[in-house]
Amino acid sequence: MSFLAILLALLIEQARPLSRRNPVHAGLRAWSLSVSRNFDAGKPHHAWVAWALAVALPACLVAGVHVLLVVTVGWPLAVVWNIAVLYITLGFRQFSHHFTRIRDALDLGDERGAREALAHWQQVDVGELPRSELVRHVLEYSVLAAHRHVFGVLAWYSVLAALGLGPAGAVLYRMGEFAARYWSRPGPDAAPRASEALQRASAAAWTVLDWLPVRLTALCFAVVGSFEEAIDGWRFHAQRFPNDNDGVLLAATSGAINVRLGGEALKSRPGAQAGDGLEVDAELGDSDSTPGREPELAHLRSVVGLVWRSVVVWMLLLALLTLARFLG
Repeated sequence: MSFLAILLALLIEQARPLSRRNPVHAGLRAWSLSVSRNFDAGKPHHAWVAWALAVALPACLVAGVHVLLVVTVGWPLAVVWNIAVLYITLGFRQFSHHFTRIRDALDLGDERGAREALAHWQQVDVGELPRSELVRHVLEYSVLAAHRHVFGVLAWYSVLAALGLGPAGAVLYRMGEFAARYWSRPGPDAAPRASEALQRASAAAWTVLDWLPVRLTALCFAVVGSFEEAIDGWRFHAQRFPNDNDGVLLAATSGAINVRLGGEALKSRPGAQAGDGLEVDAELGDSDSTPGREPELAHLRSVVGLVWRSVVVWMLLLALLTLARFLG
């Protein structure tokens, strides 16, 4: 069931990608905002109650529907439910249009258009960012997006599928990532959408949720890329990045395709618009970058190959597990 659901969800998402302004995502944003407004009183215990309502409750509801379908109707409709949940939570097309737009602009030599696309995607100041640094940031953002939209969802779905609760894992992971990101961003009035307690709680929960998936993704990148260099990057250079989980993935990616990542970080700021001036985190310099070649346009194609080969590995493993379970 898991292999079939994932395969069909990926194929459907490639053929008919989910609209950015779809009602499901809009409803989840409204739900997260409502929970923070009604349950976030600024205390740690209130923060965890709000997180449980915003993240764990939707996952439990999805699991409940799945179990109900299996018990009352049978596995065919349960598979349809799994496909529907994965279609909403899983897929390249939820972010790949940004990557494609930037890559096409760079192919045409339109660096200004590429900078504007990056600024629009990540809401960062790019200014006159040099071409190599532009490529580096695109590589980093794209790898993280691929992990959070695809491999992390696959990991949690596969783990809970062993317990018969696969859709709950996909929702738990994506909602955990969304809550941590959404509550830390300022609202329309330039004030944070959540208290510091809720921001800390959602960030801590997201760190725990992403600990295993990010290491599985890094290991997969090592297998399909340059294994020894990827493992060395993971071991010796992950600490160069401010976030531990992201550092593991980016360091492994750096070694897998032999590219320099890390260093100066673009700062997000409220209301950032394309064409604004570049802001750089002064605490991160070139000494904090990983070893490797200077980022080039060819590395964008390399990372696409790395990601797709990793998808093939995941699907092969799931297929083998499905076959072993069927034969056993």
